[in-house]
Amino acid sequence: MRWRKSTYSGGVNDEQCVELGRLGGGVGVRDSKDVAGGHIRVSLGEFAGVLDVLKRRGRGSLGT
Repeated sequence: MRWRKSTYSGGVNDEQCVELGRLGGGVGVRDSKDVAGGHIRVSLGEFAGVLDVLKRRGRGSLGT
C-alpha cells in the first residue's frame, strides 16, 4: 500500500501527523510517527463524514 501524509501535517516536528492509504472500499489511517503501530480502516462514507466535520469546524479541529 502506498501511504501519503496529510496536507494538515505541519512537518518534521509536528506532533499530530496522519498518513492515508487507499484500501479496497475504504481508507487506511495511521500515525506517521508510529508506522509499525498499525492502521485503522474506515469506509469511504465514514471518511467523507470526517472530512465534512473538518470543513465545517475549521482546519485541524475534531474537538467538540
